[in-house]
Amino acid sequence: MNIAEYSIRNRTVSWMILLILAVGGVLAFLDLGRLEDPPFIRKDAMIVTAYPGATAKEVELELTHTLETAIRQLPEVYTIRSTSKPGLSQILVEMDKEMPGDQVDQTWDRLRRKVEDTGAMLPVGATMPRVYDDYADVYGITLMVTGDNYEFSELKQYVDGLKRDLELVRGVGKVTLFGEQEEQIFVEISLKKLAALDLDLHQVIGFLHQQNSVLDPGRVTLNGEMMRLRLGGLEMEIDPVIHGRDSGQLIRLSDVASIRRGYREIPGQLIRMNSKPAIALGISFGKGVNAVEVGERIDRRLAELEQFRPAGISLQALYDQPEEVRRSVDGFLLNLAMAVAIVIGSLLLTMGWRSGLVVGTTLLLTVLGTFILMKLDGWQLHRLSLGALIIALGMLVDNAIVIVEGALVGVTRGVSKRQACLAIVNQTRWPLLAATLIAIMAFTPFGLSESDTGQIMKAMFWVLTYSLFLSWVLAITITPFLVDLLLPDFDPGSAQPADPYGGKMYTIYKRILDPAVRRRKLVIMLMVGLLALSMYGFGHVKKAFFTASNTPMFYIDIWMPEGTDIRTTLAQVEEIEAHIRAQPEVEFVSASVGQGAPRFIMTYMPEQSFENFAQLQIRATSLETMWSLAQRLDSEMYARFPKVAHTLREMAFGPPTRAKIEARFRGPEPDVLRQLGEQAEAILRADAAARSVSSDWRERGKEVVPVVNESEARRLGISNEEIALALKTAFGGVQVGLYRDGTRKLPIVVRLPEAERVDFGRIDNLRIWSPSLQTYVPIQQLVKRVDLQWSDTVIRRKDRQRTLTVGAFPDLFSGQTAEQLFKRVRPQIEAIPLPAGYSLNWGGEYENSQRSLRAAFGGLPLALLAMFVLTVLLFGSLRRALVVWLTVPLAIVGVSVGLLVMKLPLTFPAILGILALIGMILKNGIVLIDQVTVELEAGKDTFNAVRDAAISRVRPVGMAAATTVLGMLPLLFDPFFASLATTFIFGLSFATVLTLLVVPVLYLMIYRVAPPVEPNGALPSRPAT
Repeated sequence: MNIAEYSIRNRTVSWMILLILAVGGVLAFLDLGRLEDPPFIRKDAMIVTAYPGATAKEVELELTHTLETAIRQLPEVYTIRSTSKPGLSQILVEMDKEMPGDQVDQTWDRLRRKVEDTGAMLPVGATMPRVYDDYADVYGITLMVTGDNYEFSELKQYVDGLKRDLELVRGVGKVTLFGEQEEQIFVEISLKKLAALDLDLHQVIGFLHQQNSVLDPGRVTLNGEMMRLRLGGLEMEIDPVIHGRDSGQLIRLSDVASIRRGYREIPGQLIRMNSKPAIALGISFGKGVNAVEVGERIDRRLAELEQFRPAGISLQALYDQPEEVRRSVDGFLLNLAMAVAIVIGSLLLTMGWRSGLVVGTTLLLTVLGTFILMKLDGWQLHRLSLGALIIALGMLVDNAIVIVEGALVGVTRGVSKRQACLAIVNQTRWPLLAATLIAIMAFTPFGLSESDTGQIMKAMFWVLTYSLFLSWVLAITITPFLVDLLLPDFDPGSAQPADPYGGKMYTIYKRILDPAVRRRKLVIMLMVGLLALSMYGFGHVKKAFFTASNTPMFYIDIWMPEGTDIRTTLAQVEEIEAHIRAQPEVEFVSASVGQGAPRFIMTYMPEQSFENFAQLQIRATSLETMWSLAQRLDSEMYARFPKVAHTLREMAFGPPTRAKIEARFRGPEPDVLRQLGEQAEAILRADAAARSVSSDWRERGKEVVPVVNESEARRLGISNEEIALALKTAFGGVQVGLYRDGTRKLPIVVRLPEAERVDFGRIDNLRIWSPSLQTYVPIQQLVKRVDLQWSDTVIRRKDRQRTLTVGAFPDLFSGQTAEQLFKRVRPQIEAIPLPAGYSLNWGGEYENSQRSLRAAFGGLPLALLAMFVLTVLLFGSLRRALVVWLTVPLAIVGVSVGLLVMKLPLTFPAILGILALIGMILKNGIVLIDQVTVELEAGKDTFNAVRDAAISRVRPVGMAAATTVLGMLPLLFDPFFASLATTFIFGLSFATVLTLLVVPVLYLMIYRVAPPVEPNGALPSRPAT
């Protein structure tokens, strides 16, 4: 007794399995985690080190180079990118992309130890490096907190309380604040008052530092009892008593300085929401949670805290991932449900309601069973796991159609439905299993990879594996049970058995097939010609490896001239914000000045810290109005804000890049690199489709260089450090300690009053205390002259070599892709003569797509070889395997026509569709050739065996293709799946022709079978039996 017979005879067991799949599938579906994108482990870390006072070159040579050399010793390191700026080193370390996820934390520990060991070799004055392995965290909910007429400290107090409450919500991983302004204690000391009292500025600073330090006087033992010593009378204050040198009188700091609280004068980052200053509150989720459920818990908690929110303070979401997940998953589920409904509906119309119900029920049970397996294995619902079910739809329905069709044919021929079911299961179970395994093998390269692409695509591979294998299991178990339950049996008292292939559809097919097998060379020449034309046409298909997002948001990057103060950048952003908010299609505008916004989606890359940089995040009212709004703003920016270099970016699904096109020049000398970069920029700017052409080294910046008269300084007893401290105090401020206010520690900053420090032209009025003369001397005695020099403000390196990158974007509204622009400019840029020791390589979308393709499909040749070997083993014949595989290249014909007709680019989903298409072509070919084997074993000659086998496959192949094509129609309107749906619709339509016409022709040609000819020269017209 085989498994099909067992399922038919033991109906109770079959009903139980059916109910378990139905009920368990629904429950598993409701309990599955929901995410926007697959869980992703970033294998990058950022190392930040400060080196105050050093130039970018000094930071690079003394600090960055030392750290890079040590980090490079770790075997897990893939590449190192560094940015050296005046006083700051930032090193981005990318680890091996194939490293298993469970080893990442251990690798960060080794990286930290390596960096700590290097600390002793760093220059004096450099801070200890800090390793940030969580800088790539995604804050799925980013709330913008604004307040009318509220001070930042008051806003911060409310946000701190909100942060504490939200951290307690189940499913929340971390809550981080962005854009908070540092509160400081400003001590503005007047040099005139100090001079009148003959007080040294350094003495005052020493008093402040000493007064606000925690001192340890030790311990004392009295009568065998230990007691700690603590100095009294030194309460925490910032207005200590100062002893005058000559007068002997006691004076307070407030007698020579004004003391007040304020905020850091030059902030590191400013966040704005709808033209109001804001604090961003980023919430990241825990691992494996249901983002929608966590979002609901957060909403409930915020609603509970609403009564404690002060009037005037408002919360608005920059990005609400749970809501986006709910919307996108609901959209994908709707598409899936529509596809399944269309498939079932078309089956009911074409196969009859009983047959359609059997196949439709099997399809639904397969989908529900897949949900159960996903729940058991810990996978979530997101765009790729649901996309896998959509991709597999055609293959899922094919197995059941083969079984039902075989049963129908058997009943028509006069066999009982039970015998017909058992016969077709016994005949096709192993070919269907082999075809299913071959289809799964096509996706193994990225399903078993640990790379970034593998992490993203792994869910798709396993969902495909579960669904395809489950469809085969159900096809040979539940489908026979349903056939026996629902289909009518053969009536022995009825008329003689009819010809199952005598219908009108079969008659039309025979009239096409017979001339084709007779004129085989013509058919093959026609196919080769179509293949050649399609390959030519495929070269004109746009390539856009990564698709745009469905979220109606886009970004505008703003770059001011190099050296612009962050406050000037803010003023420009305020003007741009006002203009954008006046547009009717705008829902909200947020801005991040000084650096990028919090990483609120996986594919967003925040810009590093630059005072002349800002980014606006703009959300439109709908996806339809977004593009017209973006195009209008893009053109208006050039006219209204000519001093601003802007870049319009779209939200995309794929690895983030600084620019779509990147030409990287590597070499030792900055001047030569800049010359090469200027030539590349000129080439890019000459192309009408290129936008936002720039170099990542930016322009050189100005430096004011006071030249010290060292001999005079030594005579006066003044050190270079004291000169630097005096200048910093005069024009910026010096932190001299911390004022402890409860749990907060406020920096104490000493500086000159505003009247004495605003303008550098007043440097002549600056005086410095001379220990030798015991009085203040003008700085002119110490500074011979003041020079203005130009220097590099940014030096970037890649793998310890200086690397200048010229970036550009294609015009989003020109209809051209980055790949088309890249093809035009690549030969010209590569023609730039490179001096010895310099090289050029390409980054941007080209590098990302190549890396993703290598990671995802690097093992594809091996997988294809395994698939071919499995086909040979299945048939035990190399020639039969060749017949099936020779049709695979012809699949490109339909794909090429579809993408060109629909004017869609070749995207990553389209490539996945091609893989699934190959699986369906192979499956149809395998089942057809297996049917030929059955016909030959029945005693037919080769020609009639091939002909009859092809005729017997008309309805199963046609039904599977028709239902899949119809099921893909709703996806044509989804931006993410449009290219995949087009690939399926056109590719599968042509693949049906391949299976029904080309496979028989190829079989007869390879086996050199001549068609039997009647005396009148025609093919014999005999019914298929």
